[in-house]
Amino acid sequence: MTEDLRDILDEQKAYYQARALEYDDWFFRHGRYDRGIEHTRQWEAEVEEVRRALQTANLSGHVVDIAAGTGIWTQELLKTADHITAIDSSEEMLELNRRRAPGNKVTFIITDLFYWQPVMAYDAAFMGFWLSHVPPSQLYEFIGTVAGALKPGGKIFFIDSLLEPSSTAKDHTEDLIRHTQASGPPKSEQVMIRRRLNNGREYDIIKVFYDPHELVERFGAHNLPVTVKKTENFFLYGWGTKVEE
Repeated sequence: MTEDLRDILDEQKAYYQARALEYDDWFFRHGRYDRGIEHTRQWEAEVEEVRRALQTANLSGHVVDIAAGTGIWTQELLKTADHITAIDSSEEMLELNRRRAPGNKVTFIITDLFYWQPVMAYDAAFMGFWLSHVPPSQLYEFIGTVAGALKPGGKIFFIDSLLEPSSTAKDHTEDLIRHTQASGPPKSEQVMIRRRLNNGREYDIIKVFYDPHELVERFGAHNLPVTVKKTENFFLYGWGTKVEE
């Protein structure tokens, strides 16, 4: 990893630490993310499509929730999992997650996800809106880490963003977006985005809108074949099962 990339990823980490208390505004379409009733209805319908797919995937046993954030999806995983290890680089995010998922069924771990080394094998792994923050140069290695964390027969499920301008805040105008073609899979577009918080502070972060076929290839290279689908406007999601080498 180059020094420049490490600096960007450190800024991305700082952004999500600072954003913790307002992250849910994005998911629930409040404040700067409120684009009207029809938009919110469509968003919620597509979220429900992913929720149903997640329940069908039935991530049971011990599940690792990668980039667990404020716990929106940790709550969903608790419907099928026996235990969850929720990992995130932000203590602020995990503190909010603890409030959503009290009790002894969730273990919380603070770690830099780019240096995460699993200490056990899990029955399933979940990633919510995380892969798009993994640079193409790090994707193969990161998916290898996730695959290595799964038992044979272990399941994977992930959800992420599609390139849809109305997903972001109303004041995230074009002047805050810089598009640069990244090294890596030819169809992937790395977008260096400057994100703004409610208080006006701005941060540069990595955002990559991966092509579904690329993700199928990258997961498949680690004996983790996946199916990837898109909702109508906002989300990409996928699932699969690790096979024996």
